[in-house]
Amino acid sequence: MKERQTTGDVKRLLAGLTVLCLLPLAAALPTSVAPITGIRHEYQRLNNCGPVTVGMAMSRWGGTQNQYAIAPVLKPTRSDKNVGPDELAAYAKRQGYSVYHSVNGDLSLMKKLLAAGFPVIVETWFVTGEEGGMGHYRLLTGYDDAARQFSALDSYYGPKVRMGYGDFFRLWHGYMNTFLVVYPQEKQAALNAVVGDPSGQERWQRALRQTGAAVQNRPADAVALYNLAAAKLRLGDSRGAARTFEQAEAARPDPALDPTRPARVIGGLPWRFLWYRSEMLEAYLRVGRTADVLRLTGGLLRDAPDLEEAHYWRGRALAALGRAPEARASFQAALRLRPGYVAASTALARLSG
Repeated sequence: MKERQTTGDVKRLLAGLTVLCLLPLAAALPTSVAPITGIRHEYQRLNNCGPVTVGMAMSRWGGTQNQYAIAPVLKPTRSDKNVGPDELAAYAKRQGYSVYHSVNGDLSLMKKLLAAGFPVIVETWFVTGEEGGMGHYRLLTGYDDAARQFSALDSYYGPKVRMGYGDFFRLWHGYMNTFLVVYPQEKQAALNAVVGDPSGQERWQRALRQTGAAVQNRPADAVALYNLAAAKLRLGDSRGAARTFEQAEAARPDPALDPTRPARVIGGLPWRFLWYRSEMLEAYLRVGRTADVLRLTGGLLRDAPDLEEAHYWRGRALAALGRAPEARASFQAALRLRPGYVAASTALARLSG
């Protein structure tokens, strides 16, 4: 008995030492990663940052499509102002690539992906003195801890952009730290080794905790409130989400994010913010606040009449009010702008049926 116990103790000790030896290796990351090579940079035409950036990401693995091939597919109308990350992911998958698309990215994960050779598409807020604030995609390619900077390919600024960690996270915050990794199927095991495979529910639970902490630190931050509300919505708390979205609307605006804000715009969110994010409209619709959906989409379509997402959500609100002819016209407008808009075609078919 004593001998068996001693042998077991030795085995447990050896196992523990093995784990201790492996832990530093697993946790270690280089202090810098040079920009990943073999990626073709391209400057964008108007509102083409999405098509350009997904094309650049695919070029890492041999893709040859440029914006002139991609944009007509993702943007059937040239004036389309928003190509969502789900649309970028769907396009890359149709080209035969796999895509990892998530929210709540952080510094450690970005560094791990870049160290493993995966460039990362990030959706960020973007501010120019002339145009003001708007959405923008960039492709992270490397980092340097000593300089506290990411390297990136930017379709607007060029192929050798450096972004300080602080500035980057302030702008990435506007999109709940959304990111996409485009990669060939044979790299699946390598990708899994970096990101693991948490369920969508787990990712959103983590996002709820982190956005809640951000609001505690910055209770008047409209974007932080919006992100917290979006996490609540994805976890099924529509009423809690609607209340938090209302707080985001009532917060004070941040001039640094919105330097060209028109005087007519009220509320705390940047005036173009809802061009790119629709969670508020969804939450208000779910809790029966159709008047708010009509108010918000009316403002969106005044400034951007070709925003198909606004036509869609307006149609949903009109349908909920029993105003079928107006709802039908809204869904048809959305489909004229994006013929492959599945949500709009489904809603229109439901209305007609």
